[in-house]
Order: sequence, then structure tokens, then C-alpha cells
Amino acid sequence: MIAEIKPSSADSRLQDAFGAPVADLYRTATGTEASRAVTRALELRSFLALAEEQVARVRDRVRDAMSPDRDMGELSAENLRFDAQWLDAALAARDGYRTALDDLVRTMPPPGRQPRAVQRAQHTAITTLPPAVAAPARSGGGAATARRT
Repeated sequence: MIAEIKPSSADSRLQDAFGAPVADLYRTATGTEASRAVTRALELRSFLALAEEQVARVRDRVRDAMSPDRDMGELSAENLRFDAQWLDAALAARDGYRTALDDLVRTMPPPGRQPRAVQRAQHTAITTLPPAVAAPARSGGGAATARRT
């Protein structure tokens, strides 16, 4: 069973690219026949959904702090600076995951043209060496000679 799938801004793009809803893609990815493109796309999508969730949390926290009905004495410059840094990091992560996912979808082959496993023939080189030629015998010269028995 697949846990709740949080929406992301890339869901419609993935559905168009792979021809199935995101929930079905996650079910496919858990099987043995999942393509690397689907697996990688869903990994990036999961990170993107998490980054987008963080952006929304910080946005909502800042909106709540800046609400017109809030007491102005509750505002904290330190908290707002921290939220601004957190928001900057979450937006950078979101943009990075979105770009990586777009690049993956843009460069992958169409569904009907996915690469198949290819077996390549192993060629064996056979080398035949010419017969060894006996070296002419040397005479004298003090070289050690081998004895034959």
C-alpha cells in the first residue's frame, strides 16, 4: 500500500511524460519492471514535494505573523530573518529539484522508444604464432652450455 502522496507542481508533467497518474507510477516503481527514468523521476518528485511543503509552511508562518489581527508586539525581527533564510533555502531546493526533473523528462526517450537491454557478442581473438626457430649454436666463448641427458 502506498502512503499518502503529497501533491507537487510536477505531477501533471510526469503524468503527461509517462502516461499514468503519479499514484500509478509509484506502484509501477515498486515492481521489478520499473524503468530507471520512472524511478529517478519519482525520486526527484518526492524531494520536490518535500521542498514545496517546506516553502508552504514558511509562507503560512510568515502570513500568520504578519496578519492584520495579530498584536504588533508579537512581531520578532529575529524570527522573520530566520524564516527568510529558511524560505530562501527551501525555494533554492525546490528550484533545483524542479530543474533536474524537467531535464530528466526532457531528455528521456519517448515511452515507445525506451532503451532495451542489449547483449553484445563477445569476440575472441585467436593468434597463431609461427614455429620457433632454433638459434644457431655458438662455439666456445665461455658461455654455459646446457647438457642433454
